[in-house]
Amino acid sequence: MTVRIIYVRHAESLWNPIGKYQGRLDPELSERGRKQAPLIGKALKKYNPTALYTSPLKRTYQTAEYISKELDLPINIDEDLIEIDHGDWAGMLVEEVKEKYPEMFRRWLYEPETVDFPNGESLYDVLHRVRRFQEKALEKHDGETIIAVSHTVPIRASLVAGLDLPLSKFWSFGCDNASYSILDYEEVRPILYKSNNTYYLGDLFVPALDAL
Repeated sequence: MTVRIIYVRHAESLWNPIGKYQGRLDPELSERGRKQAPLIGKALKKYNPTALYTSPLKRTYQTAEYISKELDLPINIDEDLIEIDHGDWAGMLVEEVKEKYPEMFRRWLYEPETVDFPNGESLYDVLHRVRRFQEKALEKHDGETIIAVSHTVPIRASLVAGLDLPLSKFWSFGCDNASYSILDYEEVRPILYKSNNTYYLGDLFVPALDAL
């Protein structure tokens, strides 16, 4: 049977609008993010999800709390959904990274699979984690629809993994704040059913900044 995973990127955090790399650092949702998050739950109600998972970081957990209230689902924390460890980039603005790590920044945009963040993780580390989450979901939730609240890097990596694409295709998927994407794991083949949906945000929509 099909297992449907709805990947939700957390609502806007305090650092998203200013273009600061977050990684494992833990800013909370912004005022706009707290207005976006309830709208996600309302938009997902029609899919009748049966389980809700989230990364443990504040920006994801707080987003999951709003979804939980709307859908009456308990929250399950899963460390495999946590954001990539940006290492030395964490807490830096995009412009600061461009200046201090120009070659690595170029590779992050054009050859992301080659980047191993200093004192952090690589995309392959994240790919391993999200594949593990997918395997757990397929084993535990046969025939169900579940929600996974995560971050831009794990979500893009999840779509790459689910569709069995090379990691070089990482940037091929949009992933705005408070968006959702749906991957159906069917017996014959996986299907990307929805991608980067944000229609329900209205005037609260803000496009993601480049390179984040």
